[in-house]
Amino acid sequence: MPRAPFITFEGVEGAGKTTLARRLVEWLSGQGVPVLLTREPGGSELGKHLRPLILHQPLDAYAELFLLLADRRQHTLQVIEPALQQGTWVVSDRYADSTLVYQGYGRGLSLELVRQLNAIATNGLQPDLTVLIDLPVEDALARANDPNRFEAETIEFHQRIRTGYLQEAAIAPERYAILDGQATPETILERLQAIIRERFP
Repeated sequence: MPRAPFITFEGVEGAGKTTLARRLVEWLSGQGVPVLLTREPGGSELGKHLRPLILHQPLDAYAELFLLLADRRQHTLQVIEPALQQGTWVVSDRYADSTLVYQGYGRGLSLELVRQLNAIATNGLQPDLTVLIDLPVEDALARANDPNRFEAETIEFHQRIRTGYLQEAAIAPERYAILDGQATPETILERLQAIIRERFP
């Protein structure tokens, strides 16, 4: 039995990933699709303890990276892979691309190093579809409502994040779907539903 689809949501702080991921899961469930909604950091038992540290404790860039990778490794092995193998779709609010973009493009760590470490942390698992919600940084930050130390970063940091996502999407267009975050929530959901029907008939 082939594994179920794995869909991830990415974007800058305040882009609307969490809301859209939740609405996608509600729609899939309504279609009778078995689906699991999860998130990073915090999707595993270990991650529940790491999430407050990652989001709120002052951390060196490498310490931040290693905590995120530890969270991802446990999340992948204990939550995502077992669900996929059982035929359950998995929708994750952030995954490996977040680390590549935030710690690589944002913090300035080696992209090659982050890619290599991500490959280990993910056990080689790649999303079948990565939904990137793109909109101007100023618009996104005005909506952000989960105060954490990433939101408190400079505008320049967030600009590097947006640029990083768009560059990664250009590298892997077959995996990424870019949605206009300035459209209405209904329009964004309808566009996403069309993409899902096309990719996973």
